[in-house]
Amino acid sequence: MVDKHLSTQFDAELSGISTRVLEMGGLVEAQVAQAVQALSEFSAESADEVLAREGRVNSMEIEIDRDLSTIIARRQPTARDLRLLIAISKSIANLERVGDEAARIARTVQRLVSSGVSSRLRVPMSDLAYEAELATAQLRKALDAFARLDVERALDVLKHDDEIDKEFDGLLRKLITYMMEDPRTISSSIDLVFVAKAIERVGDHAKNLAEVVIYVVKGQDVRHNTPEAVETMVR
Repeated sequence: MVDKHLSTQFDAELSGISTRVLEMGGLVEAQVAQAVQALSEFSAESADEVLAREGRVNSMEIEIDRDLSTIIARRQPTARDLRLLIAISKSIANLERVGDEAARIARTVQRLVSSGVSSRLRVPMSDLAYEAELATAQLRKALDAFARLDVERALDVLKHDDEIDKEFDGLLRKLITYMMEDPRTISSSIDLVFVAKAIERVGDHAKNLAEVVIYVVKGQDVRHNTPEAVETMVR
């Protein structure tokens, strides 16, 4: 009876931490969306709001990591549960970095607005917005895979990762063209290259989250493999 009680407590603790990971995921997803909106509207106020949330994301990472350490020390989890706890630690690290990328975009917006170039800036906004849409969709899908421990959903994230890379390459070519046509745009265009790269990294972190899900469920480290190779490994 005592063992069953302890097991029920442990399950409740795992469930509570998993819920907080998803809450953190929702927060950083909203940060990315707001950062891109701040860029599209050249809104310093929206950029400020993104940066104001950064501290909360950082605090959540520290709090969850601390609770994970406490659970591992107290519960001495079995292999599969230990994999889940390790995976949660990796996941929150990736989510914190997504928040960092959103903050990087917000700081770029602040710089563009304060420099006064925003009013005459050539911005491939539809391309940036589409890249951001792809990246946030990947992040949402990865978080859903984490919530359900769904390997198929995680595999789908891996299979679509190259779409964001292709979009980034297209944006880079377009911005290089702008710089060649008008050297006055070089400084601001470089800023936008870093924005596009930040969005691309959001997709990379979504991919990392998906790989973590596969590690939890299958016990296999699938990093640095093609999606096709990963699919073969987990079948």
